[in-house]
Amino acid sequence: MNRDTPADGDVLWAPAPDWRATSRVGPYMDWLEVNHDLSFDGHDELWQWSVDDQPGFWQSVWDYFEIESDTRHSAVLAEETMPGADWFPGATVNYTRHLITQVRKRPDEVAVLSRSQTRDPFELTFAELEDQVARARVGLKRLGVEKGDRVAGYLPNAPEALIAFLAAASLGAIWSSCAPEFGAPAVIDRFSQTAPKVLLVIGGYKFGDKSIDCTERVADIRAGLPSVEHTVAVPYGPYGCDGDSTWGELLAETAPLEFEAVEFAHPLFILFSSGTTGLPKAIVHGHGGILIEHLKSHHFSWDLGEGDTMLWFSTTAWMIWNSTVSALLVGASIVMVDGNPMYPDLNNQWRMAAETKATFMGLSPAFIMSCRKEGLNPAADHDLSSLRYLAAAGSPLNAEGFTWVHDQFGDQAPLNVGSGGTDVCTGIVQGNPTIPVYVGEMSGRCLGVAVYAFDTVGNEVVDELGELVITKPMPSMPVAFWGDTDGSRYLNTYFDQYPGVFRFGDWIRFTEHASCVITGRSDATLNRGGVRLGTAELYRVVEEDPRVNDSLVVHLEDTGGGGAGELILFVVARGVEDPNLHDDLRSALRQALSPRHSPDTVVTMTAVPRNMTGKKLELPVKKILQGAETAAVISRDAMVNPDSLDEYLAYAEGR
Repeated sequence: MNRDTPADGDVLWAPAPDWRATSRVGPYMDWLEVNHDLSFDGHDELWQWSVDDQPGFWQSVWDYFEIESDTRHSAVLAEETMPGADWFPGATVNYTRHLITQVRKRPDEVAVLSRSQTRDPFELTFAELEDQVARARVGLKRLGVEKGDRVAGYLPNAPEALIAFLAAASLGAIWSSCAPEFGAPAVIDRFSQTAPKVLLVIGGYKFGDKSIDCTERVADIRAGLPSVEHTVAVPYGPYGCDGDSTWGELLAETAPLEFEAVEFAHPLFILFSSGTTGLPKAIVHGHGGILIEHLKSHHFSWDLGEGDTMLWFSTTAWMIWNSTVSALLVGASIVMVDGNPMYPDLNNQWRMAAETKATFMGLSPAFIMSCRKEGLNPAADHDLSSLRYLAAAGSPLNAEGFTWVHDQFGDQAPLNVGSGGTDVCTGIVQGNPTIPVYVGEMSGRCLGVAVYAFDTVGNEVVDELGELVITKPMPSMPVAFWGDTDGSRYLNTYFDQYPGVFRFGDWIRFTEHASCVITGRSDATLNRGGVRLGTAELYRVVEEDPRVNDSLVVHLEDTGGGGAGELILFVVARGVEDPNLHDDLRSALRQALSPRHSPDTVVTMTAVPRNMTGKKLELPVKKILQGAETAAVISRDAMVNPDSLDEYLAYAEGR
């Protein structure tokens, strides 16, 4: 498709005039008009009502999705303060019960499509999924699991992890998971905080064409988790491992599937942050908060429902896994993918989308930019006619990425770029089928989320960078941090800067029409001479150079007072490095941004350190350069490429 390159902020896609009839938020708006005499012309009006009248909005979500409760709640939001908001007091719910209610509507249709490099593909119908959850529930009860106990999975993104999670949740037990690529120390750092009673493990897996033996890791994990009373060995391909029970034994008996009714805030699962200091934060999410938030987000923002198939590559260590599972809440099917998403080549994910007839596909910005740089044409080379919606999250996406996606798919599958995170396990800002897609921007605020940009003293700012804050409670905000008995770590994490206002830790700019750009973590933001700039904008310039494969930038402030500090750019060259590359990059940054953002130092490295979800480790590298010990700022076992740190340590020592 030949077209002029759109500029940042241009409308790339706009809803059709009949969006109310073709999107899933349209029927909800019609329902509000019929049942509550509430009429809204579009998203902006609906969003404003959703944050102005939180009790009215969230009660409508509860009623619209027919959430079941054995007891009636006395209020929607008894306490509106943060922290300490009290949602739906008196209600008793169960996440698995609502999910299985959807499952039972279409027993013979496919619920789960499993794709793995370790074993052959297979599928589970909704009826088969319910049967296996019922069996796993019986098995966990036989192992002594009760309400409040913890069940942990050292498992890949495979149906067994889904089944174990749903079975645990049906009992009121609390789930947590780590991906098998995590080393034993990283797993122990996480699971030891929650003291699981039952641990599910695999003995190995394949990552691309590499076979990974996990048996020694599993032995070390077992030795480091004295709370574990039972280890369930899950066979995975040809790999087995020791355990006092097997997956087959766990599922040996069945009984009608029942559900423990739990209070709205009862813990459902624990997500772990990739913090830079101390043990990872164990973020507790509740049954009710995740249930009502994911129903709202998946149906209205992602436009998911019956007949859809969701594909989004993830591991069990990323909140996208939990979000993918929740697609079943709205009746969609899910593709569970394990292995190297780039094997045997970049086209792997596109081939999988064609094969599974995915209607919704999640992409990482890095993957989009790699496809663009390599000249891929997925829409022409694969049958992707089933795709009707694309999503991207995890890091900023520049204008060239937006344009490439639209050049490929046109209006067939608009791109919904969003941002949220582990802390709320959902989106905060993103698009939906009722609002335009703006080049280089996220389309708007999510329903029910009072999100703004604040300056340093707590005033809202528009058209300039500020701290991303949420000024009113959300049901899916963390219940607590596990083990944070006095709540001090929770307070210091979210409420240290603006009392009573949830500071998310991202640097964001809202436009006048409420679209927005997130430029990076606010604590990794550059500040030279009073001008602030997110790292994403530097990466956009640097990584557009075809000679650059990857990059990382850090700013070392002038501790002597008042100086500009040192801006260091680390680059990974593509192929043989051009001797002019460093000077050319300085010039490009000076021209594209400003002279003060031209790096003082450019250093060539062989890799950029990244965590398990692929994020660049800007802050750990910065702290290492400032003299911190490696173990104090990052666990190597929480990295996808731990050896990459050695170069940065050597550079720090030689400065």
